[in-house]
Amino acid sequence: MARPRQRGKASAPESLPKALLAAEVAEAKHAEDVVILDLREQTLVTDYFVLCTATSRVQIRAVVDAIAEALKGHQARGVREGAEAGQWVLLDHGDVVVHVFGPEARAFYRLEKLWADAPVVDR
Repeated sequence: MARPRQRGKASAPESLPKALLAAEVAEAKHAEDVVILDLREQTLVTDYFVLCTATSRVQIRAVVDAIAEALKGHQARGVREGAEAGQWVLLDHGDVVVHVFGPEARAFYRLEKLWADAPVVDR
């Protein structure tokens, strides 16, 4: 059984490189407004959110598929949610959760505002 993380403690050392890789891949697929939020002090659920916007369902699918492929080597769970709806796809890789939004969904859910206390990772 896995040991629960303690608030304020970094978990696996590969969390940040995994988040940075996801952001890099999203940008390579021309996603817009790519942001990494450091949630290690805010929640025990995950270490980082990677947020980005894609302008069409086709681009959303391309970004999600490319990130999922890139993170395969990181022993990630890779749970995918929302692919059918196509306006917000979530990739849950445990310590890194990737959100790929259409423009309307990103504006509506405003996760940066919801997690306003989370520092933005400088890249």
